Amino acid sequence: MHKLLVLGDQDAAYARGNLQRGGKNTAASDHAWAMTRAVAADAVRAGWQRSSFVQVMLDGPYKAGQHARALQHRRGYDKAAAWLQRAWDGAAHYVRSTDPISTRQDFHAALAAFRSRIECTPWKGVAGKTDLRNLIARMEICARAGSWDHTVSERDLAERMGCSRTTAHNSNQRLLQAKLLRQLDNGSPTEGARWMIISRLPSTTSHHWSTPKGPEAGGAMCGPGVRRPDTGADIDSRAAGQLMHLDAFAHHGLGGSGLAVLAALAERDGQSLTEIRASASISRPTAYRQLGKLKSLGLVRHEGELYHLAPTALEGIGTDTEDCDTPVTGWPETAKRLGTAGTGERRRRHHEAQRVHWHHEQVRLAERRRAARQAPLPHPAVAQAQYVGADGCAIDPTTGEAIVGLYVALDGCWVWAEDEVPQRQLAGIRSRRAHLDGEEHPSARDVRRSQL
Repeated sequence: MHKLLVLGDQDAAYARGNLQRGGKNTAASDHAWAMTRAVAADAVRAGWQRSSFVQVMLDGPYKAGQHARALQHRRGYDKAAAWLQRAWDGAAHYVRSTDPISTRQDFHAALAAFRSRIECTPWKGVAGKTDLRNLIARMEICARAGSWDHTVSERDLAERMGCSRTTAHNSNQRLLQAKLLRQLDNGSPTEGARWMIISRLPSTTSHHWSTPKGPEAGGAMCGPGVRRPDTGADIDSRAAGQLMHLDAFAHHGLGGSGLAVLAALAERDGQSLTEIRASASISRPTAYRQLGKLKSLGLVRHEGELYHLAPTALEGIGTDTEDCDTPVTGWPETAKRLGTAGTGERRRRHHEAQRVHWHHEQVRLAERRRAARQAPLPHPAVAQAQYVGADGCAIDPTTGEAIVGLYVALDGCWVWAEDEVPQRQLAGIRSRRAHLDGEEHPSARDVRRSQL
């Protein structure tokens, strides 16, 4: 919340595009209202006063108060202060009407309420079933962590969900877009990314729709709730969490729809085809196909119009029925019959190979960066210790013989002694010195005279 106050909503976690009456686009104002309301709720929990909140939002240089300051510039201080006071009143009412999470037991109670909402939400299609697996896996991690914040990598999440890493990544993107998930950081070389599950309000509530007169006190926080239609969706997420990583529920096996059928029957046994279609959130042909597979494995029996689970169906052990003469004796045998045996093991080996390759790449890049940070080579004029003898003269590194006339000066650089330098080298040294001093070399002057 401090980051939201100072830097604003950089991740667009509170962005929501709504259309006001008349077709006017109010996405920017809705975003500012949701962000201001969130800051106000945290300020109420921190023990602020309403006057302090208004002063901070209007007088402080914070990004969260940019919309309020723009409103003050356009319509005056009173309008901006009244807008902030409505946000404060609604946030205060919301905080007073909700139970704060102060202990681990409070969090588990909130997690149970969130789980019940997830179980009663229709997750349609292959993508919906994948997102359901994602949330179930994350709820198990959060239950162990005791907080909505949790740390998990994409590969670990994919192994828990029983899918590929690409499928888990696409599911994360859909949940981020649906505002059910928020990424807190990108992780480190040794740990996965940090995430947070969001238990948000229904998207159909808005501060423009809370009352007929527009954004009255509190907006969506104190406005009337919108009753959702009863879709009949109802599954057992704990049973689904225990089964979804098995090979039998891979994409070409029972899949997410077969998992949903088993979870629906585990929640309420003895359902008709229409009831299973609604509780598992699947189509009628999919329900026929999955129930036929489960009956052929001995996991489901058909009595009249109702379908019942076998007594040991959740353990993968079927029973003899009219539709199955040879029931399965476990989930490994089920995966063999469906042709998906070994999928999880191959996935784990692939992920382990990727982790090893990534580790080698990190070591190689670290060595490369370390070599780049090494000190540059010394200047050729600087004398190095391995090329200097005990008497101070230079030593040829190839032959090991001393180089006559080459010594180390007081500044640590090589210097020639002119009395021991050959005449040809001495003439070259004098010529360079004369050129640097702007004088003409005697030999060059004699040549010019002879030419004249």
